[in-house]
Amino acid sequence: MKILLATVYDYPHLGGLSVHLTTLKSGLESRGHEVDVVSFTDVPKWKRDGVVRGPAFLLNKMKQGKGYVWTLKRRQEELATLIKEAVSKKEYDVINAQDVFTTFAALETNVPVVSTVHGYLTFEGISKGSVIEGSPEAKELQEAERKGYKATREVITVDTRIKEYILKETGVTGNMIKNFIDVESFKPEIDRRAEFRDTYGFSQDELIFFVPRRLTKKNGVMYPILSLPAVVEKFPNARVVFAGTGEMMEPMKQKAAELGVSDNITMLGAVDHSVMMQYYALANVALVPSIYSAGVEEATSISALEAMGSGVPLIACAVGGLKEIVDSGKDGLLVEEQNVEQLSDAMIQLLENPEYGEQLAEAGRAKIIEEYSHFAAAEKYEAIYLKALKH
Repeated sequence: MKILLATVYDYPHLGGLSVHLTTLKSGLESRGHEVDVVSFTDVPKWKRDGVVRGPAFLLNKMKQGKGYVWTLKRRQEELATLIKEAVSKKEYDVINAQDVFTTFAALETNVPVVSTVHGYLTFEGISKGSVIEGSPEAKELQEAERKGYKATREVITVDTRIKEYILKETGVTGNMIKNFIDVESFKPEIDRRAEFRDTYGFSQDELIFFVPRRLTKKNGVMYPILSLPAVVEKFPNARVVFAGTGEMMEPMKQKAAELGVSDNITMLGAVDHSVMMQYYALANVALVPSIYSAGVEEATSISALEAMGSGVPLIACAVGGLKEIVDSGKDGLLVEEQNVEQLSDAMIQLLENPEYGEQLAEAGRAKIIEEYSHFAAAEKYEAIYLKALKH
């Protein structure tokens, strides 16, 4: 098949959506399909900044949420143009839209559209502070979700809660395909730990917790900092390394200074996904401390999957799809979200008993190969595309 993957967001970019697209493309191509990607990044930069982002910033100054909704609609318009251009040059069998506004853009063609739902557009906007709960803008986003997912031929969701959400809001029964990773790229490289620590300037004797998350509220990135003092008391050479950017960066730095652990924290900022495996390898433990925020739950976390695939012991919070991924005590550890004491206890446990961590990591890697391979996921996507063609 000739498949067009499309999104009104940037690609390639930091974050789970971009990783999903890259990995899905690889899996589908391994099955002999021809796959292209079109995204907001393909819009000329002057237009992205001057026509879409600039006015949105000013509108948000007038009223919170107004610019956010406005920019999504402008992105839809720009992407609709790009999709039409792509379709005019190649006869695609299916367009896989990665968000609701891309769905609207793709529906302007005669090509069958399948929509993948990665989260809760409205509630995530509320969680980030982009829109106000109960506002006309929030209601407009909710209506867009209802309309878009009813209009597409097939809906794919990345976890069961999103599937239930779509069914409740639209009456549409989606196809749940959990997130997945490239199991060939994310594989154990622990034997190269010393090499990677030298490369990135970390001491060989440090005990490193790696947090591969955007620095945003729902990702719970404040909690490793809150938990760190108890860990440092027992292990003064413990370090938490954050890979990501976001609105929580300054509050996190302030809290670390307040707690006296600034010297035990490294904020890398944006890290290219192509080298992320090396950071997993240099770490002793990976942390995915997601929390509930404005009704938003973590889906099938790609970061958690990559950590397990890389053969690193994982500590995660028991929210959303993380509860489906991790069998606590067997292939990782789950702690109560926002529970500082439980998180610090789990961190200390794996430092005190590295052999136990190795057992968890080995079982985690085996689970990833069996259940979360991009090859297996691509086969499932292919089946949904074929189902859509029969409508």
